[in-house]
Amino acid sequence: MAFSIKIDSVLFSTKLTPLPNSSFSKNNFASLSLLSRKFPIRRLSIKASSVPSTTTASSQAIKIISMPTKPIEGQKTGTSGLRKKVKVFMEENYLPNWIQALFNSLPPEDYKDGLLVLGGDGRYFNREAAQIIIKIAAGNGVGKILVGKEGIMSTPAVSAVIRKRKANGGFIMSASHNPGGPEYDWGIKFNYSSGQPAPETITDKIYGNTLSISEIKMVDIPDIDLSCLGVTTYGNFSVEVVDPVSDYLELMENVFDFQLIKSLLSWPDFRFTFDAMHAVTGAYAKPIFVDKLGASPDSISNGTPLEDFGHGHPDPNLTYAKDLVSIMYGANGPDFGAASDEHMLGKEIRKGRQKIGERDGDRNMILGRSFFVTPSDSVAIIAANAQEAIPYFQSGPKGLARSMPTSGALDRVAEKLNLPFFEVPTGWKFFGNLMDAGKLSICGEESFGTGSDHIREKDGIWAVIAWLSILAYRNKDRKPGEKLVSVADVVKEHWATYGRNFFSRYDYEECESEGANKMIEYLTDLVSKSKAGEKYGNYVLQFADDFSYTDPVEGSVASKQGVRFVFTDGSRIIYRLSGTGSAGATVRIYIEQFEPDVSKHEMDAQVALKPLIDLALSLSKLKDFTGREKPTVIT
Repeated sequence: MAFSIKIDSVLFSTKLTPLPNSSFSKNNFASLSLLSRKFPIRRLSIKASSVPSTTTASSQAIKIISMPTKPIEGQKTGTSGLRKKVKVFMEENYLPNWIQALFNSLPPEDYKDGLLVLGGDGRYFNREAAQIIIKIAAGNGVGKILVGKEGIMSTPAVSAVIRKRKANGGFIMSASHNPGGPEYDWGIKFNYSSGQPAPETITDKIYGNTLSISEIKMVDIPDIDLSCLGVTTYGNFSVEVVDPVSDYLELMENVFDFQLIKSLLSWPDFRFTFDAMHAVTGAYAKPIFVDKLGASPDSISNGTPLEDFGHGHPDPNLTYAKDLVSIMYGANGPDFGAASDEHMLGKEIRKGRQKIGERDGDRNMILGRSFFVTPSDSVAIIAANAQEAIPYFQSGPKGLARSMPTSGALDRVAEKLNLPFFEVPTGWKFFGNLMDAGKLSICGEESFGTGSDHIREKDGIWAVIAWLSILAYRNKDRKPGEKLVSVADVVKEHWATYGRNFFSRYDYEECESEGANKMIEYLTDLVSKSKAGEKYGNYVLQFADDFSYTDPVEGSVASKQGVRFVFTDGSRIIYRLSGTGSAGATVRIYIEQFEPDVSKHEMDAQVALKPLIDLALSLSKLKDFTGREKPTVIT
C-alpha cells in the first residue's frame, strides 16, 4: 500500500492515486498526499491565545499501520538536512521514506515514548508536511510532539525548546537560505537532544536506510489543528500546539540585560530598525523588540510571515539587501539597522527566474548609519565585548571558534584574551560537540551566522540583541545631548586594537556541476604539487591544502572541506563548492588579508584586496571551467 501524487499546476493541485488493493484510510490520504486541493500563499497568524485549550480525542490505543514502500534515490542528507524542490517532496513516499529512515537510524531509547519538537520557518508546504511527520512519529512510538502554532518555530527557537523541555530531539522544516514557494525549495533536518543538528554518524545512517527501506509506520488519526494552542490526545500519543515565542523569549531575558537595552532604545537620539522580511522572525520581532525592549512599533518592517517570504532573495548580503541598505545609507539614516533572514528585499530577476528567500531565523545582518559590519568582524567584536556587556558571559567566554573560511579576526581576539580557539569546517554541527564539552562559548561563520552556547544553532536575533547590548553598555553613562558611541565607532576601535582583516567572498551561483567539480579537482592537484616558499605574484606560499578537521571531542574526521592557499603574510585564498541548494553548484571564493596599519583601515575592501582577488581568479581558471565572467554576489 502506498500513495502517489500527480502535480497538475504551479499551485500544486494534487490528485490522489491509491495503489491497487489499498485500504488506507481517508484521514491518512488527506495528510500524506494533500488530497486534491490547491495551496495558495498564506499569511501565517501566530497570535497566542491567552488560555490554551486541551482536547482529548480518544482514550483507546491508536492503530499503527504498516505501509509498504521502496527506496528512492537522491535522499542523501547534506550539512543542514535534506533539501529539494517542493515538487520532489510531494512525490510518492518521498518525505515519508526519509522520516521513516530517520527513525530506523535512531536507537529506540532516543524516541520511544519520548518527546520530539516540530517547527519550521513558515515556508510553503510546511503545514502539510507537519501532518505527515506527526503521524509517522506516532507510528514509531513517539509519546508526544510539541509543535509551534501554524507549524512555525524558528531554527534557534527549536533548539531552545529542545533544551528547555529536555526533549529527545526535534524536526526543523526549513531549506535554510534556499528559496521558498510552490516552484522552489523545501527541506527537513533533525536536531538531537542537546539541540544541535544530527552528526554525520546519524545522517550517514539515514541515507543508508533510505536505500533499503521497505515499510513506513504511521497511525490512522485526523490532521491536527495547528491554528489553536492546546493538547490533542489519541490513546498514549499526544500533540501539543505551543506558542513558538515564549520559551525563546524567556531564554533571551536570561542571557541579556533587557533593562539596559531598553534604556538605549528609549534614548531620544537613538533610532533602531529591524526588518523581519516576512519571515519566521516576524513572529519574534514584536514580542521581543517592541513589547519587551520598548522599541517603537514602526521600527519593525515586514513583520508578517508569508509562505513565500514576500519574494525576498535567499542570502543576506549587500547585493540583495537593497531596501535596508538604502535606509541605512540614506540621509539621516537610523543609528542601528538589522535583519534576520534578510534574504533580501525586492524582486531579483536572475537568469529569467525570480528567487524567493529563506527565513528560518538563524542568520543576521548588522549595519550602522552608512556602515556595514562584516559577519567575520561581527562575531569577533561580540566576543571581545561579551564579558562586560552581556550578563550570560560575566565569567568570560570558555572558548571561541569559527568556520575555516571565516576571516581570522576572531583568532586575534582569542589570542589577546588567552582563550581556547578552534577552526572547524563549514556547518554549525561542528560547533555543537565543542559546546557540549564545555570548550566553546561564542562562534560564527562568514555566511552571516553567529551564535553561542545558549543553544546549539546559529541565532540571528541573539546576534542583533548582542549588538544592542554592546551599544547600550558603551552608552550607559552618556548624558542627554552627548554624542552616542555608534556602530562605526565600535568597529573602528576594534580594528585599532586588533588590526583589520580585509575579507571578501565571491559567489558564483548555479554553475554547471561538472565544470565546478573539475575546477576543484584542478585546484586539488595544484595543491598536491605545491611547495612552501613558491611565489604567486607578490605573495609567498606558506602552505596549501584541502582542509581536514579532526573533532577534538569524539575524534571523527571531516576531509575535503575547502582548498586553501595560505601565504607568509597571513593572506588566504579559499575555494569551496556549496551543495546546499537544490540545483547546480555554487562556487565560493574567499579572499582575506590582514592589515595592522590603522591609516589603511578605512580603505574599501575591494580596493585593498584587488591584487589577491586577481590572483584567486587566475589561479583557479574559474572562467575556463565555469564560463562565468562575473560573480553573482560579492560580500
